[in-house]
Amino acid sequence: MSNSSSITEFLLLAFANTRELQLLHFWLFLGIYLAALLSNGLIITAVACEHRLHTPMYFFLLNLSVLDLGSISTTVPKSMVNSLWDIRAISYAHCASQVFLSVFFVSAELYLLTIMSFDRYAAICKPLHYETLLGSRACVHMAAAAWGTGFLTAVLHTASTFSIPLCYGNAVDQFFCEIPQILKLSCPGTYLSEAGLLVASVCFAFWCFISIMVSYVQIFRAVLRIPSQRGWHKAFSTCLPHLAVVTLFISTDVFAYLKPSSISSPTLDLVVAVLYSVVPPTVNPLIYSMRNQELKDGIKKVISKMFLNSDKLPMSLQK
Repeated sequence: MSNSSSITEFLLLAFANTRELQLLHFWLFLGIYLAALLSNGLIITAVACEHRLHTPMYFFLLNLSVLDLGSISTTVPKSMVNSLWDIRAISYAHCASQVFLSVFFVSAELYLLTIMSFDRYAAICKPLHYETLLGSRACVHMAAAAWGTGFLTAVLHTASTFSIPLCYGNAVDQFFCEIPQILKLSCPGTYLSEAGLLVASVCFAFWCFISIMVSYVQIFRAVLRIPSQRGWHKAFSTCLPHLAVVTLFISTDVFAYLKPSSISSPTLDLVVAVLYSVVPPTVNPLIYSMRNQELKDGIKKVISKMFLNSDKLPMSLQK
């Protein structure tokens, strides 16, 4: 038995025990992390700099990319450092900050995805009222509501989780600090308040999912009434990427938190955690840019400007 007040650090789950596999994990995560930084950074820069992308849909996409960057930066760098230096320890304060930031970014992203589905619904089903429903002020308020609600959710969960006394050591069976794994260390019968918060969060997440599905049922009904194939293509090119991102995000999160305990194991928990915390932030930019010509053109302009500026720099130095 250990008292939570005496715990100054936690021990995270190592990906591997051999030095070769630890280095492989480091380089693999480094590649994934750099890919996420580059792809999300390009989307943020393109939306910010390209005037044609100053629309509600791309404004929300910019917010999504910022959240994805924050989400992957919360967990992956620490895991890389642990593998590189062959350590497992994470300080109590760092663990609490990981829990807070993980819940914050995941919650805000869910609320933002719900708002983005409403944006697509308004654009396709209510085109005449689109500018009224999603003016610049309304978009800012919606994005602020997503960030603010995520922040409040994170504060409640973090405060509740770290006020629970721990009786079963400090070894967390995950590569980052995660609420379900910390609750496994708690004393019997002391985690009811956090369990109640988790149930409330699941119910709210289910409401967001239902809202998204209702929006897309209306969208597909409206799209099927469009007579031209060009109209079909334009509608699907903006809606299908969002639906794919929603499906990836919700399916991995639901499986991570609601999978039966009978099939739970440290290895499976580790794989599922990678799927919901590492894969979506890396894959989301690819999904959104795959069928969106406007976004592709904006990213190409950003890249071309970067290369032009890099070519001009040596010439200016010669002068």
